[in-house]
Amino acid sequence: MVTSLIDGFQNFRDRFFGKASSEFGDLVSKGQKPKTMVVGCADSRVDPAILFNTRPGDLFMVRNVANLVPPYAPDAGLHGVSAALEYGVRDLMVENIIVLGHGLCGGVQAICSHHRKLQENGGKPDAPSREFIGNWIDVATPAMQNIDFANWQDSFQHDAERASIKNSVANLRGFPWIAEAVKAGKLHLHGWWFDMENGALWSLDEGSGNFIQLVPDAAESKPTR
Repeated sequence: MVTSLIDGFQNFRDRFFGKASSEFGDLVSKGQKPKTMVVGCADSRVDPAILFNTRPGDLFMVRNVANLVPPYAPDAGLHGVSAALEYGVRDLMVENIIVLGHGLCGGVQAICSHHRKLQENGGKPDAPSREFIGNWIDVATPAMQNIDFANWQDSFQHDAERASIKNSVANLRGFPWIAEAVKAGKLHLHGWWFDMENGALWSLDEGSGNFIQLVPDAAESKPTR
């Protein structure tokens, strides 16, 4: 696997640093000026650069477990996502922030499993099995209020994934310099959900709170003969 990565880098180098290409030279000399920031999941199947067919310099990205945006909390803690947001909005002045969630998300599955166990144990939590993940995914707890964990169905996983996206977009609005840029019309917030099972893309309509399909299922896009 490591060898294939090295081979891949050599292909990248030949493409972007070859004699016929000045693309990376411009990025080096002029700096990055992405117009869009993506808060994505660390899941190896959901790489925004690949999903959206972008080129170097197009996207400013931060990826974490379950594509979560924590609430605004300016204290002495270590806030990697918040630091990336601050740099993207205040320094790079991106024009869009996309919270990109996806189907079959392991992080959302973990928080759903946690809340299901709380139901089974009468609200008593199990002993933590991980040092960091449990506290991190707790960011999404406010999004779980309308999920019926007592009568769990597998389809609720996708409901929880989309609810978590809504919660993260709401948390974005809690950052004062994000809210200010949105109010001024300089920044736009988006919540997108990638249906990994069907190859479709959905977008949060904040007015209704529903998700609308931006790109149809792959099966619907196949040409008929």
